[in-house]
Amino acid sequence: MSGREIRVCLGPCSSACACAIVAAMSLQERFDDAMYDFSTGDYDRAIEKLRSVLADEPLHFDAQLGLGMAYYRKGDYQTAIAEGLKALNLRPQEQLVHTNLSLFYMKAGDKATAEHHGLQARIASWKSDKSKPGEKAGGDPDLELAKPPAPAVPPPTQFPDMPWKKK
Repeated sequence: MSGREIRVCLGPCSSACACAIVAAMSLQERFDDAMYDFSTGDYDRAIEKLRSVLADEPLHFDAQLGLGMAYYRKGDYQTAIAEGLKALNLRPQEQLVHTNLSLFYMKAGDKATAEHHGLQARIASWKSDKSKPGEKAGGDPDLELAKPPAPAVPPPTQFPDMPWKKK
């Protein structure tokens, strides 16, 4: 089996396993497949697929981040912390890494470290906002909140005298 093939079981595994080879899925497709398993709650399968992605591309940040969250969802907080720290090494200023680590440490019972990473997440969010103080931060106009409609202007009750009109 080459590094670009994935074995998919077609039936119950035994010593004579009937497996088909799915040819050449791209790294992004494999990551997307792992995240689908994560979203359906199949964390063990997601972990297996994310580890496969990381075996081929050790610097795949999203896979590393997803792996930590998959372990967190399984309740394995110590492994989630270890995987989160690997993501921190890849992007030390990333807000989501610190947010996840804060969550992992809080569930593991280390409140002081959780608060530290919570603060680091807040600092990272401040660094990412490049607008000047008092200036509204630019964003995607499609993501803005809906604004209420302008209030209706009532017509005047009395019109002014118009001398140019004949009576």
